[in-house]
Amino acid sequence: MISLLIVDDHPVVRDGLRGMFSADPRFDVLGEAGDGEEAITAGVKLRPDVILMDLRMPRIDGVTAIEELAKRGVTSRILVLTTYDTDSDVLPAIQAGATGYLLKDAPRDELFRAVEAAAQGKAMLSPAVATRLMGQMRQPTSGPLSHRELEVLELIAQGSTNREAAKRLFISEATVKTHLLHVYAKLGVNDRAAAVATAFSQGYLTPRG
Repeated sequence: MISLLIVDDHPVVRDGLRGMFSADPRFDVLGEAGDGEEAITAGVKLRPDVILMDLRMPRIDGVTAIEELAKRGVTSRILVLTTYDTDSDVLPAIQAGATGYLLKDAPRDELFRAVEAAAQGKAMLSPAVATRLMGQMRQPTSGPLSHRELEVLELIAQGSTNREAAKRLFISEATVKTHLLHVYAKLGVNDRAAAVATAFSQGYLTPRG
C-alpha cells in the first residue's frame, strides 16, 4: 500500500482526490494540506511515500515547499499535480526535485500509474510536459551561470561528487546532474574538468588562498 499526502488549495479538489484514492486498496491517504506551509508541516510529520503537490498556492508555493521538504530530510517522492504547464512552472518544479509532473486533466488510471511510478522513484511526465521539456533541452543554452549553477560548480571544483553536492545543497542528485548539464552547455564543454577549468578562465571561479 502506498501512503499519500494530498496538497491543494482547493477543498473540492482535495475531496475528489481523497475519494478517488481511498476507494482503491493500493493507496492510503494519510492527510491533506491546503498550501505549501501546511504541506511542509504535514510532510515532516507523516512522511508519506508520495506527496501530490499543487504549485500555485497561498503563503508558500509548491516549488518552495518541495525545496524545504528536501532541506528537512523528508524523502517522500513528490508528484506535481497542477493545471499549469508553462516553462516557469515545469522547470523549477523538476529542478527542485519533483519526481513527476502531471496535469489535473489526466485520466484516473494515468494518475494512479504516476503515483505508483513515483513511489518507486521513477519519473512520470504528462505528454504535454514531456514535449515542453524536450523542446527546452533542444534550445541552445546561453547566458551567464545562475546562482544555483555556480553553487554546484563551486562544490565540484572543490572535489565534491554529485551525491555530496546534492547533500550540501539539499537538492536531489538528479537536480545536480541537470544543473551540470546546463553549465556544460553554457560554457561549451563536455565534462566536469573542462567546466571547472573554463569557469576559472572566465572568472566564474577564483582560486582560494
